[in-house]
Amino acid sequence: MTTITEVPMLPPPGETRVIQTREAINEALIQEMRRDETVIIMGEEIAGGAGREHLGIVDAWGGAFRTTRGLIQEFGNERVLDTPLSEAAFVGTAIGAASTGMRAVAELMFVDFIGVCMDQLLNNAAKMRYMFGGQVKVPFVMLTRIGAGFGSAAQHSESFYSLFSHIPGLKGVCPSDAYTAKGLLISAIRDDDPVIFFEHKGLYGDTCPVPEESYAIPLGKARTVRPGTDVTLVGISKMTWVAVEAAEELAKEGINAEVIDLLSVSPIDYDHVLDSVRRTHRLVVVDEDTPVCSISSDICARVAEEAFDYLDAPPSRVTPPHTPVPYSRPLENAYLPNAQRVITTVRKLMS
Repeated sequence: MTTITEVPMLPPPGETRVIQTREAINEALIQEMRRDETVIIMGEEIAGGAGREHLGIVDAWGGAFRTTRGLIQEFGNERVLDTPLSEAAFVGTAIGAASTGMRAVAELMFVDFIGVCMDQLLNNAAKMRYMFGGQVKVPFVMLTRIGAGFGSAAQHSESFYSLFSHIPGLKGVCPSDAYTAKGLLISAIRDDDPVIFFEHKGLYGDTCPVPEESYAIPLGKARTVRPGTDVTLVGISKMTWVAVEAAEELAKEGINAEVIDLLSVSPIDYDHVLDSVRRTHRLVVVDEDTPVCSISSDICARVAEEAFDYLDAPPSRVTPPHTPVPYSRPLENAYLPNAQRVITTVRKLMS
C-alpha cells in the first residue's frame, strides 16, 4: 500500500474520486488496521448486527453512523470489540491497551457522554507519558460525535471540544470534510499521544475528492480554504463552511474575506491565524461550542496579545448562547451560528 508522507492541506488537483465523510472515516480505519495489526477498535454497536451472529443477526450496518461498517467481517472480534454500554469501562480498557503496546481506538458515540469516562482521559491518558518521563506511550484515539441541528436535544447535540483542549497531554482534531477526515484520522492513529477525533454529525453525508491511497495530514496545522484581504474568518469543523457561505455573500458587497479552517483544536495553529490577521487587520471566529472559556475566546485573546497593533477592529466571535442545546427546532436553529450572523458581525467590523 502506498503511503503519502507529505500531502497538501486541500485535495490534490485532478483527484476525481468523490466519497462521503463517513466513508472516508471508514476507509481510514480499514487501511490502518490492514497496515498495522496492533490497531484495535472498541465501542458500543461498532460491529452492528454482525456482532450478534449467535442470535441469528448478521446485518453489518457498522455502528450508529456506519463509520465502522465491515470491520468485524475483515478483522474479527479480537480486534473489533463490541462493548457493553459502559463508556468508563471500554475507554479505560482502550487507554490501558494503548499503554501496553496496542494502537487502540475507542468510539464514544456522542461527546455528551464524556462525563462518565472523563477520569480515564484526564488522569490516565493525558498524564501517563508525562508522569513516567516518556517511558510510556499512549497511542490512543477516541472517536466521538459533535454538533447540533438534528433535534436530538441537549444530551446528544453538544460540541465540547474546548473541554479537551484545556487538558495538557491531549490532542484534538476537528475535520471539516471527507479529505481531512481520512488524513487526520490516519495521523491520529499513528501518533504516540492520545488524540480526540471530533466527527460532526452534519458532515457525514457531505462529499469531496479523496485519494484512494493512504495519506496523513499533519496534526496541529490549519489551512486556508479561501484567500482574502479584508477580514479573517476562522471556522471549526462544520462552522468552516458557514464561514465560507458568509464570505461568498460578503464578496457581493465588495468585502474580501479570508477563511481559515482550524482543523486542530489542540494544538492550535496560532501562527497561521496570526499571519492572516496581520494581513487582513480583522478577525471573526465562528465556533459551535459554548462561548465561555472556548476555542474562539482563546484565539481572540491570542490575537489581541500578539497582533494588537495590526487590528483595525476588535477580535470578534460568532457562537451559540451559553445555554444547553434546545430541543425545539426553531430554538435550535436560533441557537446555532449561521452565515447571516457572521455577515452582520463583519459589517460592524468594516464600518
